Amino acid sequence: MSETLYNLTPLLHLLIMGALVAMVPLCWVWLRNPQASTSRRLQALTLVTLFITFDLVLFGAFTRLTDSGLGCPDWPGCYGHASPLGAQSAIALEQSQMPDGPVTHTKAWIEMIHRYMAMAVGGLILTLATFSWVRRLGGDKTSGVLWPTLTLVWVGVQGAFGALTVTMKLFPLIVTLHLMGSLVLLALLTMQVQLQRSISPRSQSSSLPSGLYAATLLGLLLLTLQVLLGGWVSTNYAVLACNTFPLCQNSWWPLMNFEQGFTFWRHLGLDVSGQPLVFESLTAIHYAHRLAAYVVLVYLTGLAVSLRHVPTLKTAAHVLLTCLLLQLLTGLSNVVFDWPLFAAVLHTGGAAALVVVLMWILTGGRRSRSTVLN
Repeated sequence: MSETLYNLTPLLHLLIMGALVAMVPLCWVWLRNPQASTSRRLQALTLVTLFITFDLVLFGAFTRLTDSGLGCPDWPGCYGHASPLGAQSAIALEQSQMPDGPVTHTKAWIEMIHRYMAMAVGGLILTLATFSWVRRLGGDKTSGVLWPTLTLVWVGVQGAFGALTVTMKLFPLIVTLHLMGSLVLLALLTMQVQLQRSISPRSQSSSLPSGLYAATLLGLLLLTLQVLLGGWVSTNYAVLACNTFPLCQNSWWPLMNFEQGFTFWRHLGLDVSGQPLVFESLTAIHYAHRLAAYVVLVYLTGLAVSLRHVPTLKTAAHVLLTCLLLQLLTGLSNVVFDWPLFAAVLHTGGAAALVVVLMWILTGGRRSRSTVLN
């Protein structure tokens, strides 16, 4: 683990690899829509990018939950190589000293695949922004450039947080913000898909009453807080601090240390003085997330029931209810069944799906008021 934290030697090879991965969905979209207009292809590519970004969020959760975040402890490559193949000797040495990690051949591949996917998503978002600007400069006033450009900037910020996640050795606050940033990226792409649909002649209005729109926006804000709490639980490995439900450690209010648990600028497993965290701080982290989950679950369930009264949003309301049920079941599974990997990954996926659904509703609810993309 003595390697230089930043080693740009393999950067060119990594960029080429990311471009090649991004070419697969690009070619698929263009070949699948041979007679479509440029705007229709752009809309299809945005939807595909949203789908791949969602997959990236899931794989990021898998990377974190398998403790593969430091599978390659330098950035952007793996011990100065573009893949673990070139770093086999260095990985083997680390694995011989610590057979269970953090560096093993399997974990190195998981980490690098995550980086390849991230570079591909970056390439797709760069393509979306480029085509949007080309169309706008070519005189197409329906082509929006603000959101594609903002998304491009944001994916750069995400890349920086990804680098810091590695170089700061899974610093909990950085990892949590990296997770949150990925959901912001999903929200931005969802907004673009909806705004592109709004200029289609077949687009169906789904305007929300102002009160229901505000309620949905509040739901998204509550969900954001809950995602941050959930990320803080995961990055501090506090899931098993309470392994029963609804009680925690046979108590409705177990011993907790909120001050230490919610001190944000500290290293993993340590307090600000460098001493190991007391167990009560992990309990506080877990229980805060659980208590907030009750509020968010009840609120979003009530919101979904209200949204069912908007004819064009019945499907979205049902999807919202399904995602909430998934979150409830996977959250309980994480506690009762000692954090199974499949349920833990699905729990992150459920949070991502909730963000997409709420953004879909919010953006669609504005469409009849304005169809301006920028």
